[in-house]
Amino acid sequence: MKKEDSVDKRNVLLYNLYRLAVLTSLLVSAFIIQLSSPDSQPNPPFYYLILGAYGFSALFFGLYVWGRWLIVQAYVQVAFDLLLITAFVYISGGIASSMYFLYLFPIIAAGLVVSGRAGYLAASLSAILFGLLVDGVHFGFIPTFRPEHAVKSSLGSLLVTIFIAWGVFFVIAALMSTLAGSLRRTREALRVAEKELLVRERLSETGRVSASLAHEIRNPLAAISGSVQVLKKELALSDEQRDLMDIVLKESERVSHSLEQFLDFAMPSKRVFSPINLPGILDETIKILRGGGELNGKVEITGNFRTSDVPFYGNAGQFKQVFWNLIKNAVKAMPEGGRLRLDFLGPQRKEIRIVVADTGKGLTDEDKEHLFEPFYSGFENGRGLGMSIVRKIIDDYDGRIDVRSELHKGTEVAITLPLRRPAGA
Repeated sequence: MKKEDSVDKRNVLLYNLYRLAVLTSLLVSAFIIQLSSPDSQPNPPFYYLILGAYGFSALFFGLYVWGRWLIVQAYVQVAFDLLLITAFVYISGGIASSMYFLYLFPIIAAGLVVSGRAGYLAASLSAILFGLLVDGVHFGFIPTFRPEHAVKSSLGSLLVTIFIAWGVFFVIAALMSTLAGSLRRTREALRVAEKELLVRERLSETGRVSASLAHEIRNPLAAISGSVQVLKKELALSDEQRDLMDIVLKESERVSHSLEQFLDFAMPSKRVFSPINLPGILDETIKILRGGGELNGKVEITGNFRTSDVPFYGNAGQFKQVFWNLIKNAVKAMPEGGRLRLDFLGPQRKEIRIVVADTGKGLTDEDKEHLFEPFYSGFENGRGLGMSIVRKIIDDYDGRIDVRSELHKGTEVAITLPLRRPAGA
C-alpha cells in the first residue's frame, strides 16, 4: 500500500468521535426547535435516521477496535456519511434545504484522515449525490418528501444552486489536500528531527563514557604493553611464548586504537581552520591504507581526487580520519573486490561536495536507520564508531551527510561542506 493511502488509527478514532458530535448536535437542535415551536410537527424519519446513524457509529467503533483494514473502514465511513447526509437533505426540503452544508464534514474528514485524493473523491461523490437528488426532485423522478416541499423553481436558479454547491465542495477538497500534505510533511520533518536528536544524545552520552573509559584503561594498558615489550626483549622465550607475547601486544594495540576513537568523542571539537588541500589528504590516506594492508588489490579506485584542487580551511587530522573511516567501510563492503569512486565536486555555490561510492553489498533498512548511532555496526567484529566519528566531525564543520544505498548494488556517501575563510580574512 502506498504511503499516501495509509491511515492513522488515531485519525479514524477522531473521525468517529466527530461524527458522534455532529449527530448529537443535530439531535439536540431538533429537540430545541420542537420545544420552542409548539406548532411544528415532529419529523419521525429524521429521528430514525439519527438513531440509525448512532447504530452504524457503534458498528464502526467495533471495527476500529478490531484494528484491521483501517483504510477500507475510512472509505466506507465516508461513503455512508454522504448517503446519510443526502437522506437528511431529502427529508428536510431537497433543494430548499439548508442542510447540504453537512456534505463538507465528510469531505474534510476524508482529506485529513485518509489523503488529499480521498478528499477529492468525497467531493465528487457529494456532487453526484446532491446533483441527482436535486435534479430528480425538480424533474419529478423523485417524489417530494412532503407536499410543502414541492416548490417549483426555475431551471436557472436550480443550476446556480448546484454549481455553487459543487464549487464549495471542490474548494474545500483542494484546501484539505493542501493542508493534509503540509501536515504529512511536518510529521515527517518531526520524525527526522526526533531521530537526529536521538543520535546527538547518544553521541553526547558516548563522549561522557569515553572520557571515563580512557581515564580508567589507557594508562594501565600502556604499562602492560610496555612491560610485555621489555620482557620480550630480555627473556629467552620459546617460539610459542614469543607468539603469545606478540598476540598480547597486538591486542593491546587494538584496544588502544579503540580508546583513541573513544577520545574523539570525549575531546572538545577542534574547529581549527588552517589552509589544507582535501584531495591531497585523501590521496595520503589511501597510501597509508595501502601500506598497512587495509586496502587490498581487489578494489579498483576511480574518481577525480588525484586531479582536483579543493582548497579548504580546517583540521587535516580530522579529515584524514573522515576519509579513513569511509574508505575502510567501503572496502569491508566489498570483500570480493569492486570499484571505489572518490570524487570532489566544487567548489561551487560557496560549498564543496565529496562523494565516496562503492559497489559493495549495500545497506539494509536497519543499517540505514542506525548508521550514525554509536556502537552499531553492520560488519562482523565492527565497533560501530567509524560513521559516528565521521558524523561528529562533519557536524562540527556545519556540513551534512547524504547516504544512498541499495542492497547488492552499493552505497554512496556524499558530504557537503560550506567553504571556510581563514581567521582574520
